[in-house]
Formats: sequence, structure tokens, C-alpha cells
Amino acid sequence: MRQRGPLVAGIASAALALLLIVLLVLPKMGQVGEAQDALKTAQDGEVSLQAQLRSLQDAQAQAPKTEDEIKALDSKVPSTVDLPSLFRLLQGAADRAAVDFFQFSPGTPAPDLTGAFSIVSSQIVITGSYFTLQEFLYSLESLPRAAKVISVGITPVGATTTGTTTPTTTSGRLQMQLTVEFYNTDSSAGPGSIPGPTEGTATVPAAASTITTTESGA
Repeated sequence: MRQRGPLVAGIASAALALLLIVLLVLPKMGQVGEAQDALKTAQDGEVSLQAQLRSLQDAQAQAPKTEDEIKALDSKVPSTVDLPSLFRLLQGAADRAAVDFFQFSPGTPAPDLTGAFSIVSSQIVITGSYFTLQEFLYSLESLPRAAKVISVGITPVGATTTGTTTPTTTSGRLQMQLTVEFYNTDSSAGPGSIPGPTEGTATVPAAASTITTTESGA
């Protein structure tokens, strides 16, 4: 009986130690594990936030350049047809090229096939020397407003034909006929559209009209 006393006490001590492990140590270990998981999640979140912060800082640094690009795009493809502004741009190009004759016939705005924007197919006629025509084309390509030349036709002015020979001109003047597309972001362009193809055109004839100017001569 006396020998069983220490054995029972040892078993009881072991059981108590096991119970303490189950009740105290294991929960703490679980809490430590949860804390480690929470720490990793927080660290991952911090990395993500730092990446977002860098992205926002980069966007802020690029903001002036982006704003300039947006303004340039708005200038090239405005929200409405704005015929007065378009006519002034073309008239300025004709003046710089010193053409003898300039005629602009804007077409009626029509939505493109995708419906994302509108197209104004227009006819331009100018008369002048070869270098005058070349200068006008260069000015047309460098307009602040986007333009796409669809077709070009050039004929001599005052041409004479002998038999089957190529027409020639004694005046040295040429006439160039252009079909040019201009664009705007009014996807509902056309009669009755909003904001409407004729907005801001009070000082210019309607879109189907022809605007003609004659220079004093180059």
C-alpha cells in the first residue's frame, strides 16, 4: 500500500499537468496561431496598400500630362460639330497656303457604324499653284482638329487638250478637290440630336451649305 502512494501521486501529477496543458497551453497556442495568421493578413494588407499608394502617387504625378492629353483629344474630337471653329481652322490653313480660291462644303453629321462617335464627311475645293496645294495639305494634316483625307483629285485650271495628249494649263494653276472626314463625340448626331450637330453654328450656314472664299491671288 505504501508503494502505491508515490505511483498514484505521480499519475495524479501527470494527469494534472495534462489537464493544465489542455486547458491553458493549447488554447494559448491556438491564440498564438490565430495571432500569427492575423499578423500575416495584416502584413499582406499593408503590402497591398503600399502598392495602391504607389499607384496613386504615380497617377498623381502623371495627372498634368493626362489632363493635357485629354484636352488635346477634346480639341481634336470635340463634343459637337462646331462648324464655326472648323471653318476658321480651314480658312486659316487656306490663308497660310495663299490659295486663289477656297470652298468648304460640310456634310450632315452621321453616326459611325459602331455608334461611338459621329462623322462629318465634307468637300473642300482649293485653287492655286502646286506649292500652294502642297502647303494646304500640310496645314490640313497638322490641324488641331482630327481630319482624315478620303480622296484627292487634282485638275489643271484652264486646261487645253490637243488630240489624246494629257490636259495642260498655261496659267500654272491647279484645282484640288478633297473629301475629308471630321469627327465629334456626339454619337447621336443628326437632325434633332442632343446636344445636336448644329449647336454653336448660328454664325455659319447649315451643315448642307457651301462656304466659299476667293483670295486676291497667290
